[in-house]
Amino acid sequence: MNILRSRRLHAALAAGVVLSLAACGGGGSSSSSSASSSGGSSNLPSTIKVVGSEPETGPAAFAGLSAEKGYKLAVKQINDQHFLGKDTTMDVTFQDTKGQIPTAASIVSTVVPDKSVSAMFGSVSSQEAVAQSPIAQKSGLPIVYTQAGSDGVVIGNYTYRATPLMATYYPVLKKYVDQNKWKTVGVIYTNASPTLVQVATESIPKLGLTVTKSIATTATTQDFSAPIQQVLATHPDVVSILQVGAANPTAMTQLRQAGYTGAVLGNSGASAGNLKPAGQDGANMVWATDFNYQQTASSSQKFVSDYKAEYNENPLQYAAEGYDAAWFLARSIKDAGSADRAKIATGMAAEAKKKSNGALGENLTWKDGTIQVPGSAVQWTGTDEKLLYSATS
Repeated sequence: MNILRSRRLHAALAAGVVLSLAACGGGGSSSSSSASSSGGSSNLPSTIKVVGSEPETGPAAFAGLSAEKGYKLAVKQINDQHFLGKDTTMDVTFQDTKGQIPTAASIVSTVVPDKSVSAMFGSVSSQEAVAQSPIAQKSGLPIVYTQAGSDGVVIGNYTYRATPLMATYYPVLKKYVDQNKWKTVGVIYTNASPTLVQVATESIPKLGLTVTKSIATTATTQDFSAPIQQVLATHPDVVSILQVGAANPTAMTQLRQAGYTGAVLGNSGASAGNLKPAGQDGANMVWATDFNYQQTASSSQKFVSDYKAEYNENPLQYAAEGYDAAWFLARSIKDAGSADRAKIATGMAAEAKKKSNGALGENLTWKDGTIQVPGSAVQWTGTDEKLLYSATS
């Protein structure tokens, strides 16, 4: 989730899917300012309408549905706390993008002329988000994304991303690499994800590792045996598997069948229980993430407690990101003191200049429309995720 690249590379990668998508008192405050913003809420209508667009079906549904849980929890708290005023509530309705670019774009195009809608939450999928952003930006519709780490998502003052780019927190794994004294790595990555292409080609080498072999696979690859054999033939100290969702357990199982028993450097697309089908073959994959329910920041643990009380389960990073995105929008609306789209955009710009506490951590900042998070290292044990350490610990 990406430093700037050339227009040619962006065009080649923008079609890929990136899955990787509050303050202590419920998320309503920033560390640099109180919950009561200068904008006030006297001019707000009784209902602030927001439309969310997520893949509720299709390959990215696990991320989209998890994000929606985070959004819904935040909106419930915003309304229960009367954060926008005792007479104003936020109302969010979600629409299924179905994992389809035209559908995602159509949702935004339909919302644009409906002036009763003040803002949107965009898709977790990069390929969908890249189609949504130009429409929202040109039409002056505030839209906040989670995940969606491709270039072409944050393109102006109406577009923000409440998820850090993976390339900015992947370096948290250098400590793990140094502890194991690894010097070489073999990489198998999907070319369907712009984020994972960048991690494979730029972030992995920056961990101090020499790449012995790097092989790209397609989004439809199910048989990884050939690239695995090619990588293992170079005798790397460690192997990196960078795949999306369900491809991770497939690749891990085949890697173990090929005789490799060591640790594997992965990515957060292996989270959300995606490795469970691999059983013990999936054990000892380690990845960097912007959130894990075991991280110790007090604002993170407040979110985890609230989430478990609401859903009776531990939150995934997609839910944490959605939660913070909703609170970011709420603070922006309160700062604007208006449901007007242009004024909300001004409010978002003001909020992005402040430090904030939320599900993702404390004293977080924004840069170029994208939130910044130090990151944590997580290991899959074969049955669950184990937090190894956080960058701030």
